[in-house]
Amino acid sequence: MLRKFFSSTAEVPQASAIPRHVAIIMDGNGRWAKKRLLPRVAGHQQGVERVRDVIQACIEHGVGYLTLFAFSSENWRRPKEEVSKLMELFVMALEREVDKMHKNGIRLQVVGDLSQFSPQLQELIRAGEAKTGGNDRLVLTIAANYGGRWDILNAVNRWLAANPEVEQIDEARLTPYLSMAYAPEPDLFIRTGGEQRISNFLVWQLAYTELYFTDILWPDFGAESLAQAIAWYQKRERRFGRTSEQLLER
Repeated sequence: MLRKFFSSTAEVPQASAIPRHVAIIMDGNGRWAKKRLLPRVAGHQQGVERVRDVIQACIEHGVGYLTLFAFSSENWRRPKEEVSKLMELFVMALEREVDKMHKNGIRLQVVGDLSQFSPQLQELIRAGEAKTGGNDRLVLTIAANYGGRWDILNAVNRWLAANPEVEQIDEARLTPYLSMAYAPEPDLFIRTGGEQRISNFLVWQLAYTELYFTDILWPDFGAESLAQAIAWYQKRERRFGRTSEQLLER
């Protein structure tokens, strides 16, 4: 069973040269395909290949948690054909990859409002989580039909349901009800594709995360690109509200 972690605004996390938790918005699949005069789905298919590479690179670097934003709650606004293809890719990836993940000691977690997915996809998710539940080499979280504001509201509603007679909620009480309470907050956030926003991803959890933006489109982002992001992270001074002088005193 994965341990519970506290908020970085409540306590100072232990800093290390290698981020414990990397969170990525995998942006640029459609533009990658458009540049090559290919349908957008071809970019998403190539993006799945990059996921494999980045998972392996995270393991080699010693990253313990990797969270990928696969489908946001706002992505339903995309053309129906593209959404349908994305759902097909999700199904195929689960059918093909869960056994490999299990053999490689990877634990799969999927967070988000899964109720809008097909029964087949929901069952594949549950089966994948159950099969890999005892693994601890890397915790791979897929955020699907996920939104940061939904996460916070969902946590509040769950807390209220569990504590109907308590009138006041605070940060310490709410944190365990967030969808990723099993993981430390991300140390390093990466967004590919050139955009510089977090797009409703892990709104609560990114409070003290180092934010790295790159123009590289996701289908071109691989092990070398991840190494560059980690090298950038290692140059950051993580103060968590303290001064530089206080860090030197340790």
